[in-house]
Amino acid sequence: MSLRSATLAWMLLAVVMTTGCGRVVFTPKGAQAPGQPIALTPQQQTQLAMQQQQLQQRADALDRDNQELEALLAQSRQHEQLMRDQTVAMQEQLKATSDRLAALHTDNQQLQSRTQALTASVQQPVGAEIRANNTLLKPLQSANMPGVNVRQDGDTIRVTIAGDTLFAPGSAQLQPGADQLLRQVASDLMTNYPDHRIGIEGHTDNQSGMSAQYPSPHHLSVAQATTVYELLRQSLGASAEQLFVIGHGANHPQVSNATPAGQAQNRRIELVVYPETTRRQ
Repeated sequence: MSLRSATLAWMLLAVVMTTGCGRVVFTPKGAQAPGQPIALTPQQQTQLAMQQQQLQQRADALDRDNQELEALLAQSRQHEQLMRDQTVAMQEQLKATSDRLAALHTDNQQLQSRTQALTASVQQPVGAEIRANNTLLKPLQSANMPGVNVRQDGDTIRVTIAGDTLFAPGSAQLQPGADQLLRQVASDLMTNYPDHRIGIEGHTDNQSGMSAQYPSPHHLSVAQATTVYELLRQSLGASAEQLFVIGHGANHPQVSNATPAGQAQNRRIELVVYPETTRRQ
């Protein structure tokens, strides 16, 4: 093959690779008559087909790579948007938390102010002493009598008389000399508290009152308190409005009823002076 023929062949090959045609019509000037195509050999056609296939495969690979890149780009954009949304949400939460902390700080300051004001209002002056209210308690002569005890009980005065000094156990009948003792105590109270309400309370131990006449400690305690009530009404002329009777039975023991001495201490009559007053008739 001459140099010219070889040159023509390579030119045809370049045209075929560009256009993808298996046959090319090319008429070099002064070389061949128009209308006569240049034919490639089977080997050349095979080589051109293989090259075209390789180019197509590379184009397909580039297309797949481009699709993957586009998918990754879309995912990256979605992730970026998600991060922006999360950042905005965190900023809003941070602002809400800051607002709550500021409100709590304000509430804490107000609470501290109220606490300080309350503390200042209840503080006692230096050297001040809190004492019980003893305005009712007066010096009673009966406080020195045997079997009689006088004490302040809150806003009341309690004069306790041993029950065995007044009554035989299980009885509501006064013993000899008991009426004189009751008159002295009651006279002392009426002198010092002429207008105050006075309660006559009967107390027994847990064994008293188990009889046909007094089937329970309550029955016996009411009977004993009523006996004292009648004596004060008749001897001192105390009004029914000023006196009243209560029978506690064994409900309010001073000590345990486990021993005879404890039971004796729990048997008692209490004259209770209340702060309320009443007009005497």
